[in-house]
Order: sequence, then C-alpha cells, then structure tokens
Amino acid sequence: MKPEKLIEKTRLYVQKELAGESSGHDWWHIFRVWSLAKNIAQTENANLTIVELSALLHDIADWKFTGGDELEGPAKAEIWLRKNTADQKLIDRVCEIIATISYKGAGVPTPMRTIEGKVVQDADRLDAIGAVGIARTFAYGGNKNRLIYHPDEPPVMHQSFEEYKKNRGHTINHFYEKLLLLKDLMNTKSAKKLAEKRHLFMEKYLDRFYKEWNGDV
Repeated sequence: MKPEKLIEKTRLYVQKELAGESSGHDWWHIFRVWSLAKNIAQTENANLTIVELSALLHDIADWKFTGGDELEGPAKAEIWLRKNTADQKLIDRVCEIIATISYKGAGVPTPMRTIEGKVVQDADRLDAIGAVGIARTFAYGGNKNRLIYHPDEPPVMHQSFEEYKKNRGHTINHFYEKLLLLKDLMNTKSAKKLAEKRHLFMEKYLDRFYKEWNGDV
C-alpha cells in the first residue's frame, strides 16, 4: 500500500476509534500532534511516513486507559499496520516510537533513539503544555475524579514509572510533576522554540490561579 493511502486509512481509523473520548486524549489531540509533528519533521529532515503514522497511532491504546499496560498500544498499532500490509521495518520503527514516547515521571529518562521518535515525542509534549495543555490537564483530572487543588498536598517528583502510574494527586500538582518540566525535555530546536511561549503562559496561569484561590479579586 502506498504511504499516502496508509496514512489516510490510519487517520480515518484513529478518528473513529477516539471519537467522543473526553479525557483530553481524543481525536483532536491526535490531530494537533500529527500537525505539529509534520511541521517539525520537515525542519528536522525526518522521515514523514514514520512520523505521521507514529503521531496518528501514538495514543491508540494509552497505558492510562488500559490498566497501566504499556504494551497494548504498540500491539494494537502493529495489528492495524499488519492488517494494512505495511512493511515490517516500517512497523518496527512506528511501534518502537509508540512504546517509548510516554513521559514516565520526573526522575525517569525517556530518550528517543531516532529523529522520528524525537519529533513525535516533542509534538506530543507540546500539546501537553500552553493553553491547550492546561485545558487537557483539567479534562483528564475530571475524567479521573481528581481534585482541582489541595494546598496541603505537595507535588511528588516520581522516580520510577510504577510510582508515576500510581499517582492520584490533584490536578495542579500535575503542572509541577510534569508540565513545567517538559520545556527542558524537548529534543529538537524547533520544539524548544515553540515550548518557550507555552511554558510562560502556564507560569502566568498558575500565578493567577493562586491569586484567585486566595481570594484576590
């Protein structure tokens, strides 16, 4: 199957699979990551077919919604790509990216081996910060029945993926445990530049949040 046809079939498949998802990991998250990844890939001279398929399939079975099973996503992606007669080398490259893309805690390194992996990871992380990232964070917190904020519960800098998986803290803590750390974890020059403004917006938002929380009118 020609790459452009496989990409289009994959787009339609993912759009159908994630329609109506309400935690911030919906089709429109995928669409934004896909769009960002294509733009970054062109600047970084990455393989667009690998980048596009990885971006489209990266959350097809996210561990946060599979009982913590981080293998289900790559497995589901492989089944789809095999069904559509993708080349085995392409399947391996895409599934490697899906298996290693996730943030796993403040103290857990998550290096990407290929430029394509770096591009898709950056695009995914860019969608986790800034105005959209804030909206997604609260959508996820609500989906998981988490408090918005509790002043007596400080952030935890998780040192293992298992510890991070078990986290049930309030949503504001997630800014400190992940979102505010992402700017310095970007892989590519393109993403580093884009992350600066989004990071600054989050800092301004938190400043305003605390003022209103404390009764500042």
